[in-house]
Amino acid sequence: MKSYLEISITANETRRELLIPTMMELGAQGFMETDSELLCYFDKTRWTRRQMENLQHDVAQLLRTISSNARVKLQTIQEKDWNELWERSVQPIEIGEKLVVKPSWARYEKRDRKIIIQIDPKMSFGTGYHETTRLMLRLLEQHLREGSTVLDVGTGTGILAIAAAKLGARQAVGIDNERWAIENALENVKANAVADKIRITGQPLNRLTDASFDLIAANITLNTIIALLPEITRLLKPKGILLFSGLLLQDEETLTRHLKKNDCRLFDRLQEGEWIAMGVNLTPPAAGRAIQK
Repeated sequence: MKSYLEISITANETRRELLIPTMMELGAQGFMETDSELLCYFDKTRWTRRQMENLQHDVAQLLRTISSNARVKLQTIQEKDWNELWERSVQPIEIGEKLVVKPSWARYEKRDRKIIIQIDPKMSFGTGYHETTRLMLRLLEQHLREGSTVLDVGTGTGILAIAAAKLGARQAVGIDNERWAIENALENVKANAVADKIRITGQPLNRLTDASFDLIAANITLNTIIALLPEITRLLKPKGILLFSGLLLQDEETLTRHLKKNDCRLFDRLQEGEWIAMGVNLTPPAAGRAIQK
């Protein structure tokens, strides 16, 4: 059975929102939030003792920057403990006009025209309970065209690929570079009976040389989005749509600059608290030339 390092950090809502992207960059593979704490989970089986010591040092430095009063607790928990925590805390959540996200153990009295997405998260990011996932699901509901092909970059639990399939996508591909995320996404795809529409893979973006997509979604960190933008735009069909989140308000100006450099323009934007999601498409060639003048 796997064991995980749980790092508990005292933080209010604003500080939790600042911490999550940075903790993801440090390697956190799952999160839980309470009224006063952020709980971050790291797979100990994939880290050496030296790496764990460096992680603790990095977290201490980070907290000195954000809050000198923050308290940190570390403990080791087993995978079984993680599942029990979720079973006690996670309940169905309605998102947008059509979508409901629920774990397998929770009951939901289905209402007319609701689409139920069953997600058992394990250690993967993407449960519907974080603002960025909710924002992305709302954008998907609004902008996905029936019969589209979809790419979900950093698929995590597979939630966006699954939602796309249930909203009418013809085919979806979910990619992730973490083995545990791929395993979790495959389980969720099977549980939602959409395996005929979804392929989950660890194949890197630059190896996807024979495909293009009507819609590409990426709920990841700012730096990762920027690094992958050239590959993402290469894989997008000329009239396709990009959906981005994992972004704080403070990230918007930076990403907007990089979008312009990659001939992209914003057409939709959603916000929840300090988090944002952006709908983007490619600038038409004529408009692109006009901007360059």
